[in-house]
Amino acid sequence: MLSLIYSCGLRCGELLALEPVHIDSKRNIVFLKKAKGKKDRIVPLSAKILEMLREYYRLYKPKVYLFEGQTEGKPYDDRSLQQVLKQALKKANISKPVTLHWLRHSYATHLLESGTDLRYIQELLGHNSSKTTEIYTHVSTKNIQQIKSPFDDL
Repeated sequence: MLSLIYSCGLRCGELLALEPVHIDSKRNIVFLKKAKGKKDRIVPLSAKILEMLREYYRLYKPKVYLFEGQTEGKPYDDRSLQQVLKQALKKANISKPVTLHWLRHSYATHLLESGTDLRYIQELLGHNSSKTTEIYTHVSTKNIQQIKSPFDDL
């Protein structure tokens, strides 16, 4: 679940609302129905994540939601997902405070640092306004450090 949040830039609620039919393995996309703002959108699906999802599906055979809780046909609980993150952080000896939403922020920041246009990131995250997406330009300093000053060519 954590890997899928990071690899697709999902919100917690978007992940928990996913159904197996929302995974299009032929086109390598995830279809998000009625995400925030009641908008549908698609995001690319990593080949590595697809393999993880196939293994997960073989083991758990979800009926309605991709990630079901204790009761078959009911979505996994968001508080339980927070606990999964907390346990993962403990296992990895990470003491910094981290939230599920930070995985989404990391997705956007890493896309930006690898050269993805801000407009595409806006679309992938489902932001109405480019202003919302522009916060990632302030987070990322990697690209700024690589800019060569024209003074160096004098």
